[in-house]
Amino acid sequence: MRPFPFTAVVGMADLRLALVLSAVSPAVGGVLVRGEKGTAKSTMVRALAGLLPGVDVVDTCRFSCDPAAPDPACPDGPHPEGAASHHRPARLVELPVGAAEDRVVGSLNLERALGEGVTDYQPGLLASAHRGLLYVDEVNLLHDHLVDVLLDAAAMGRATVEREGVSVSHAARFVLIGTMNPEEGELRPQLLDRFGLTVEVASSRDAAERVEVVKRRMAYEADPDGFAAHYADDEAALAARIAEAKRLLPEVTLSDDALLQIAEVCAAFEVDGMRADIVTARTAVAHAAWAGRTDVTTEDVRVAARLALPHRRRRNPFDAPGIDEEQLDQALSTHDNKADGPDNDGPDGPDDDGPGSGSSPPEEPSPNGDASGNGHGGSPQQGPQDPDSEGQRERTVGAGSPYRARLLSISGNGAGELGKRSRAITEAGRTIGSLPSGVRSGAAHLVATLHAAAPHQAARGALGGRPRIEARDLRYALREGREGNLVLFCVDASGSMGARERMREVKSAVLSLLLDAYQRRDKVGLVTFRRGEAELALPPTSSVEAAAARLEALPTGGRTPLAEGLLKSHDALRVEALRDPKRRPLLVVVTDGRATHGPDPVARSHAAAGLLANTGIASVVMDCETGRMRLGLAGELAQRLGGEHVPLGEVAADTLAGEVRVRTMGTTGRAA
Repeated sequence: MRPFPFTAVVGMADLRLALVLSAVSPAVGGVLVRGEKGTAKSTMVRALAGLLPGVDVVDTCRFSCDPAAPDPACPDGPHPEGAASHHRPARLVELPVGAAEDRVVGSLNLERALGEGVTDYQPGLLASAHRGLLYVDEVNLLHDHLVDVLLDAAAMGRATVEREGVSVSHAARFVLIGTMNPEEGELRPQLLDRFGLTVEVASSRDAAERVEVVKRRMAYEADPDGFAAHYADDEAALAARIAEAKRLLPEVTLSDDALLQIAEVCAAFEVDGMRADIVTARTAVAHAAWAGRTDVTTEDVRVAARLALPHRRRRNPFDAPGIDEEQLDQALSTHDNKADGPDNDGPDGPDDDGPGSGSSPPEEPSPNGDASGNGHGGSPQQGPQDPDSEGQRERTVGAGSPYRARLLSISGNGAGELGKRSRAITEAGRTIGSLPSGVRSGAAHLVATLHAAAPHQAARGALGGRPRIEARDLRYALREGREGNLVLFCVDASGSMGARERMREVKSAVLSLLLDAYQRRDKVGLVTFRRGEAELALPPTSSVEAAAARLEALPTGGRTPLAEGLLKSHDALRVEALRDPKRRPLLVVVTDGRATHGPDPVARSHAAAGLLANTGIASVVMDCETGRMRLGLAGELAQRLGGEHVPLGEVAADTLAGEVRVRTMGTTGRAA
């Protein structure tokens, strides 16, 4: 089926512009597209490939070398001058989320390298994407080390594979496009910074525009060829304009005044490092070429800053990327006032430099601004009688500032996704042994391979000191690293927790643990219980930002259904074990241990705790009891769960040294 035409996509002006500018100048560093599902992110990326100019490649080269300027270090080279070549369209290479590193960068045939002394390199996806597009859907779900490999190759223009002392390198210049749904988790800030541009997309709220989207999609599905033919002229015109902009790009002049303007804008947003200045400058040059100019103007700088700075500005860990356009206009106006003098507003002065000014083409309107509010309710007040009374008025208390939390980790060795919490057998880490081929694959263990082959050398007729290696000799490294876990918070939000502003301290502690989970690459979930019922407030997700938002808005009041909270947690963990069986769970119960709802609430809570203990789930009880006279109910709950007991005041990392190693009661650590 022919791809959906790029020019047939309704709206998405910022995304359209960012993709086009990356096509005009791959040096910009690619585009990260953030947005909810169903917003045509993948459709636009796949359609872009059809607009790129074709490339000439050497016939016998697996690395797409240009016959006019072949890579001198090409593994298939050297290519002689005048080598046979052919013309082909630019490629769109898609990288699957579950791809291994060998699939991305390529691999060496270790058996031939050791046995025959031959460097037999099999190219990976980076080689296929050379001089084209590399598209990574759900880039936030890739392992950090894989994203690092991609971004290093995109920045350096080369990919290198090194195994057991053998190194192979080849050219890998491509436009990197990543898409992601922020609800499934954010990229780490250091990885965000490596993408040149970022764009936020959302579905339109305009009814007429939504109708047009549906009409075009249905027309495309009914007759893809006919639909594409209808937009063929528009596609050809856009492709020609991209080609012309690429031709004009080397002629664009970036003046010292424009560079100073870029530096002042970046300084105004307090970005770290110099990558923001460089990317903004490259984008401004690309935008000028796209607009048909040979000089960079204030409008070019404005457009470049809107696309290059949102994910680089200094922000709190749970803040979404974004940019204040009023602050941007103020920074640009301040520079123009300095250049023009206090009584002389030039053509780029503040009165003529609004969002709609300049010679931008129709597909470059100003982005929609984002408005967000974060209100906190009043402080809770303890009632004159029972703090768990059903008649108590509901309160919402905001969290205090987060702090560095102690590490809570699960004992034993897991086998989950790479992370930074609990010990696990992983593809990266320190080598603790070896395994034969067929049991585990990955990085080869050279010493173990040679030891396995040594007894057979005489029978194999090894000559000249060179060992003869067979496939059965290969051994692979067994490595211990750290894994990410599922941290499920089960939070008591009853009236007793809201008394004496205790909930503010509780929320600060949980927020601190959420920040720790963000840094350790965990999934998180949130169960709350109050007023006689428990709720799965947030199903397990990689988006700790969503958990922080739910926690902030959590009200308190009513009696304490502790048993219901524990049972809801058990059900949530059981379901998640089916979805993500390798990820070990850690249950963090945040309560003072009281149980006041329903018939025989204490006995039912004990039974629920015993059910969780029998499944072998690792657990921690964060004890929120305060006051001189303490009942010790949370400590008793921890014993029945078979978990650790941590007082609320000892959650901070500087209260006690070391980490809390949470033991598991069973062998699997999973809910039954």
